[in-house]
Amino acid sequence: MNKKEIAVGCVILVAVGLCFSVANARPSKRLDPATKQCRIFNVDAEWWGAGNEIFQQKCKTCHVRGNDKGAPFLHSESKTSKAWNRVFFAKYPKCAQDGSWDITLEEQLVLNDFLYKYASDTYNAYSAEDCG
Repeated sequence: MNKKEIAVGCVILVAVGLCFSVANARPSKRLDPATKQCRIFNVDAEWWGAGNEIFQQKCKTCHVRGNDKGAPFLHSESKTSKAWNRVFFAKYPKCAQDGSWDITLEEQLVLNDFLYKYASDTYNAYSAEDCG
């Protein structure tokens, strides 16, 4: 191998390494305070998974900008990871207390996984792991 081929090989190796570090930058598990279990995130916690679908279908119907229900606008980064855990453990939002959120326990676990993973404190634009 000549020096040019070695240099290209090194660049490819570094690029592949960065891809793997970016894929693992966000948390991969969380401790659920309600069940006291460690929940390992699977595809349901990804942007294309069930957690996002539940968020869009059950939460974003009310929690959009300019809604007429008085619900605050929400997106995954509206709260920190710990704050999202509190939402589902303490059930302090009005929609949780009056039952209007209509989310089963299993849906709550999947939704909490998704929101925890993409919360405001899980992405760091200045970190080499997130490559922002």
